[in-house]
Amino acid sequence: MSKKNDVILKVLHVASWIAFIGLCIEAGALIFNFLFSLFKPIASQDIHNGLDLSEMYANQFPQFVGLMGFVVALAVLKAYLFYLVVKIFQKLNLVKPFDIEIAKLIEKISYEVVSIAIVSVIAHQYTKQLIHRGYEVSHVEKYWNDAAAFLMMAAILFVISQVFKKGIELQNENDLTV
Repeated sequence: MSKKNDVILKVLHVASWIAFIGLCIEAGALIFNFLFSLFKPIASQDIHNGLDLSEMYANQFPQFVGLMGFVVALAVLKAYLFYLVVKIFQKLNLVKPFDIEIAKLIEKISYEVVSIAIVSVIAHQYTKQLIHRGYEVSHVEKYWNDAAAFLMMAAILFVISQVFKKGIELQNENDLTV
């Protein structure tokens, strides 16, 4: 393996750790602020990055809980996704790259990405219903506006996991003939 590729992989490993830590902090902040707002309604005015759901909290508490449930769920799912990415970098062995653990992790990541896309689509539809009822919650869309990208990523990752499985078969067959 060339030195350039080795450096690129190390940079990607560090970047995935940074993304994982950032997403964990965001998920933790959202969980804390959501729970705190349940006991102190004033906190619903600035839940996270200027997200103000105080009117919904005051008028329609169940919708507030539902909307925040989607926001928190997506934040946790995205953090878990990057946890799996970090695990791949830790288990990656470029001397013998086709490993069953890596294939399982890639497949698990593809399913995780599909779940993020599905929750995003459901949250988007829920938000559309709330807007239709007259609530101004369009500013919440930033938390799940990338469902199509996640669906495409899931399809690509699923294909890659199938290629890895075939690579494992070929690698095992090659090991038996040597």
